[in-house]
Amino acid sequence: MGISIWQLVIILGIVVLLFGTKKLRNIGGDLGNAIKGFKKAVKTGEDEADAAKGAANEQIAQKEDGRVIDAEVSKEKDDSKS
Repeated sequence: MGISIWQLVIILGIVVLLFGTKKLRNIGGDLGNAIKGFKKAVKTGEDEADAAKGAANEQIAQKEDGRVIDAEVSKEKDDSKS
C-alpha cells in the first residue's frame, strides 16, 4: 500500500497552488545551495583531519636520552580529569 503516481501528482498540484512556481524555484535553489555548502564543509573538515593525522604520524618522538623512536599519535579519552 504505497503512494501511487496519481496521489503524488495531486500533492504536487496542491503544493504548486499554495506556494506558486516562483517561490518553489527559490526554495529549491536555496536547498541546493545549502546542500553544496554542507558537502564543501564536510570535505574541508575531512581534508584538514587527514592533513593533521598525516603530520602527527610523520613526527618522530625523542626520548630524553636522545634515542629516536617512531611514534604514532592516537587520541584517547582521559577519565582521570572528571
